[in-house]
Amino acid sequence: MAVLLLVMGLWKRFARETVPTLWELPGGSWAVGGMLGLITVLGAIGALRCAAGASGRTILARGLHAAGTAACCAAAFGPLFYLLSGLPGKNCRSEACAYIPGTGSAFLAYVISAGLVGWLVLRWISAGAEEEAAWERERMRRLRKKGKGKSRAGRLR
Repeated sequence: MAVLLLVMGLWKRFARETVPTLWELPGGSWAVGGMLGLITVLGAIGALRCAAGASGRTILARGLHAAGTAACCAAAFGPLFYLLSGLPGKNCRSEACAYIPGTGSAFLAYVISAGLVGWLVLRWISAGAEEEAAWERERMRRLRKKGKGKSRAGRLR
């Protein structure tokens, strides 16, 4: 528990010290929020692709696969926690927990960009899956025409 609290505290301190410098980049907090949203979507895609299938490999390959999955998960969740660190602390009245100006607009840009890019990627993947299903249906139709599809006579041959 102590290690978890230490890591979370260091992360929050790192975020609170670097967030104001990011808002000074060209485009300000809106551009940074949009880029962090894009990183989140790409990290989630990588995590979903890496999560499946690590069996049947050597120990080194499985370890590298697990490290890649962990890096993609960190890319998926890290930007969200980074932006949340800029929001004010719930029960803290000190200056260290105060709201960092620009965090709200960055968070709004983050949500919009992550939602929009995630929706576009989902539509793209769904269209590809539908195209593949249509191709498979057409292939099975052609096989049934020849008598080699999933009919009883086709299975007996």
